[in-house]
Amino acid sequence: MIMLTLSASLDTLRPLKCTVWPCKVASQGQTAFLYGALALIALGTGGIKPCVSSFGGDQFDEGDEKEVQMKFGFFNWFFLAINMGAILGITLLVYIQDVAGFGWGFGIPAAATICSILILLAGVKYYRFKKPLGSPFTRFLQVIVASLRNHLNGVKETRLYEVQTTHSDIPGARKLPHTAQYRFFDKAAVMTNAEEKSNRWRTCTVTQVEEFKSFIRVLPVWASTIALSVSYAQLSTFFLSQARIMERTLGGFKIPTGSVPVFSAITLVLVPIYEKLAVPFLRSLTGHQRGITSLQRMGVGLLVSIFAMASAALVENKRRAQESVRMSVFWLLPQFFLMGAAEVFTYVGQLEFFYDEATDGTRSISSAMFLCEIGIGSWLSSALVKIIEGASGGQGKGWLRNHLAESRLDYFYWVLTAINVVNFLVYLAVAYCHRGKGALVMDEAMVEFTQPDTGNHQRELPSTVF
Repeated sequence: MIMLTLSASLDTLRPLKCTVWPCKVASQGQTAFLYGALALIALGTGGIKPCVSSFGGDQFDEGDEKEVQMKFGFFNWFFLAINMGAILGITLLVYIQDVAGFGWGFGIPAAATICSILILLAGVKYYRFKKPLGSPFTRFLQVIVASLRNHLNGVKETRLYEVQTTHSDIPGARKLPHTAQYRFFDKAAVMTNAEEKSNRWRTCTVTQVEEFKSFIRVLPVWASTIALSVSYAQLSTFFLSQARIMERTLGGFKIPTGSVPVFSAITLVLVPIYEKLAVPFLRSLTGHQRGITSLQRMGVGLLVSIFAMASAALVENKRRAQESVRMSVFWLLPQFFLMGAAEVFTYVGQLEFFYDEATDGTRSISSAMFLCEIGIGSWLSSALVKIIEGASGGQGKGWLRNHLAESRLDYFYWVLTAINVVNFLVYLAVAYCHRGKGALVMDEAMVEFTQPDTGNHQRELPSTVF
């Protein structure tokens, strides 16, 4: 942020102000400095975002009933906090950039970031820390390699190996009970040679296998919510293109185009309403501690996204029918509001879901999956634009042209609506078939408890099942 502020403030790090056409372009050094600043921001964001929600969740003791209740509300308030920052970014900072320049526009968040570091350091002695457990991807690869090797060698599932210590072989991680799902990977925990039991590339523990299972178990749910991110990408692309050519005057003030996304941020009022009013009411109906499950909450968000894109298509169709009269930008309020509501329900539900389903060693990775989904959605949105642009006749004759007045953006929005409908139906099937780690452990325990003793114990499960 400091480099970005300097790039916008110092004449030696930016091109001179354009007064005569053609304008002087930035030098290679100036461009490299700017790109270096952006790369560091991306790197820093990649370090912060996957960890901050998991670290916040770790502050609540799962053995304390009162703190467990507080943890349920944490992700709601966490979502509210980061979006309050976003509101300041698209309103106050956009105004400052327009009035005082980008030097101030970047300098203020740079100072805020420095304050954030000081606040974080001030709280170090109060935080609860969990020891780093190493790279989970290495452990995942070990499970894949060991299970494939044993499968190719014809090894059958017999006794599954687990260390006899109180904690698992993964430092700082609790043992995980065996589950019957994805039984192919159980072969990684079959000990073929007692001398190689410490070599995790040949013999993994039950906990290590179950850690990998818990990761692949959430992948279908993760994949079936990506379509929302494709639609969400329109908030900063085509939604703003619509706002740019619409009437943005409010009294004597003209709303900057970059501030129009504040319409979606209005949905933040839903967070305290949901937490304080909806959750207690739903809890009394369902008996669930959160009112509804994380999967149900994500489903509500995906359903709302369908109406958001349908609203966008209808408004764009109306705008095209009245091109002679500039429509007010407030016609875009429904699509922004509905997309923001979809974000509140789905993204908070995802934070809860990934945290709950993750193991001690995979929580940060699970949070990173949620963030990767947003990036993948943006890439897929760009790919979809290119596909539709080419299939409909190119930039000259197609639906998406250089000039929005000549485009058929409403058709594009209807395509996104159809994609969201299909995605919602797929999600319903995936959510219906999903079995959480708690349910799978209970199923396994019930099978073992009710199975009659035949005297044949060829496959011995670890005692952690019970």
